[in-house]
Amino acid sequence: MRVEKSVHWELWSGLPTVLRVRPQVSKFERETRGQRSGRVGRPLHNAENPKRLCACCRRLTNAFPQPQCPHLMSDPSKPNILLVVPDGMQAGTVFPDSQCHTPNFDRLAARGVRFRRAHTSSPTCSPARASLMTGLLPHNHGVLEVEHGKDDDQCVLRTDKPHWAQRLVENGYRTGYFGKWHIERTNKLDDFGWQQHAVKDAKYMRNLGKGSEGPQPEIDPNFCRHVDSHEGYNKILHYAAVDLGPEDRYPGVSLKQTQEFLTESIASGEPWACCLSFSEPNESLIAGKEALSHYDVDQLELPASLRDDYSNRPNLYRRVHGVFKDVTDREWREALACYYARITELDQIFGKVYDQLEAAGQLDNTIIILAADHGRYVGSHGFDAHNFGPFEEIYRIPMIVSGPGIAEDEESDALVGFHDLCPTLLELTGSESIDSPDSNSFAGELRSPGSMKDAFDEGYAEFFGARFCHIQRVLWKDHWKFAFNGFDFDELYDLEADPHEMENLINEPEHQALIKELMARVWAKIRDTGDKSIHETHYYPMRFGAVGPNAAA
Repeated sequence: MRVEKSVHWELWSGLPTVLRVRPQVSKFERETRGQRSGRVGRPLHNAENPKRLCACCRRLTNAFPQPQCPHLMSDPSKPNILLVVPDGMQAGTVFPDSQCHTPNFDRLAARGVRFRRAHTSSPTCSPARASLMTGLLPHNHGVLEVEHGKDDDQCVLRTDKPHWAQRLVENGYRTGYFGKWHIERTNKLDDFGWQQHAVKDAKYMRNLGKGSEGPQPEIDPNFCRHVDSHEGYNKILHYAAVDLGPEDRYPGVSLKQTQEFLTESIASGEPWACCLSFSEPNESLIAGKEALSHYDVDQLELPASLRDDYSNRPNLYRRVHGVFKDVTDREWREALACYYARITELDQIFGKVYDQLEAAGQLDNTIIILAADHGRYVGSHGFDAHNFGPFEEIYRIPMIVSGPGIAEDEESDALVGFHDLCPTLLELTGSESIDSPDSNSFAGELRSPGSMKDAFDEGYAEFFGARFCHIQRVLWKDHWKFAFNGFDFDELYDLEADPHEMENLINEPEHQALIKELMARVWAKIRDTGDKSIHETHYYPMRFGAVGPNAAA
């Protein structure tokens, strides 16, 4: 029996409110949807659909003699996608030995693959997030630094580069994006494949770093710290405890929008892709007291590198440390507690979405991804924030992937990049690929962890300076990490013997052959990815590398 969508929704009176009006169709969608343009969705109950019911649809039994559950209609060849993107979250916060309380992320890891050595493409929000969408390194997509605080002709996303969300729309997916965007300035997400969206606006981003980040709850004066010790600079909130939980702050807004999109998408029976994106745990470390109750501040372990003396390190690191040199151990522990509590709050938000999908019978055909754009120091090497230095706390990111055909309760040491998610998602959904010299699909590693170890035995990232001159290229090879620093001398770390990166081996005689080999690999990456601004500069005063570009194999 055929039942129209509106009738079905009236009978679902007990379910959460849905988005009843689709947004205006963009030019991109009109051109790509073909016969799908203007169509509101398939009939929700017909002879082709499964004859099973999920728990929340059993109430329809009396209305339909042979009910067909819309939650179970999805095409197994087109799995749904839920992408959760925190901002500034350390990889180690989701490891089994972490001090951070994340029971829902642990649930996700038990159903999927946790990557221990995933890395960002750039330790800055806008470049990394643009890489996620395009599969390109920053020099190829055009967003070299954060897009706010720039003139209109600076850090502009190249519109000729396709995005994976566009490919999914072409493949019949419904798409929705909610939360932090911070990739380009127009906020016209329709042009990039996101049909429904609600993001933090440009005014919010312009206010970052000015002491005003929009409405904030009242802070506890007995549990907070400001950065205000430097003459002529704005007073900035470092961390604070507040009474309100995450659902009463901005994450709660994004949660509601996401849940409404999922309710409508599940009801439509069409495959869907949803990105739930956060500004947390980055920015000022404002945390609710309920989440803070999970942490005993006095018992929190401080980072092993907190007292780094920066010997044999670029002088920039000493200059940055000057901002934090007066922070006490107690204040670092309070900052860590707020940081972990913000992650716990994101874990709670994610848990509500996870529970919604589980109740709707969607988990078995939904690929769920947790992956942050970059990390944050929070005391490591005596710093906070990100945007400087080559250290693992900001370059290594959390990444957990679960879903149909993906191994369960496994770990991988493959050196996959944040930008590698783009081709991976396209392969997993059977969508048309994007030609990229910078990224590769690791779908095979998800199915069989360890099977692509040789293909992902090398990682690469780039950094363009974050307002001040700080050009850097970072290469991982096995347990070695090499940082080519255009602003000072280079760095070499043995991550196996020195996991906290306290000893720069760049001047050790026994490693000079290795340094030349790694520098040659950096030049090869620069050449192969078309980073012309560096590769084609043979200007003789700039001969800083251990070897030059002609040494690349």
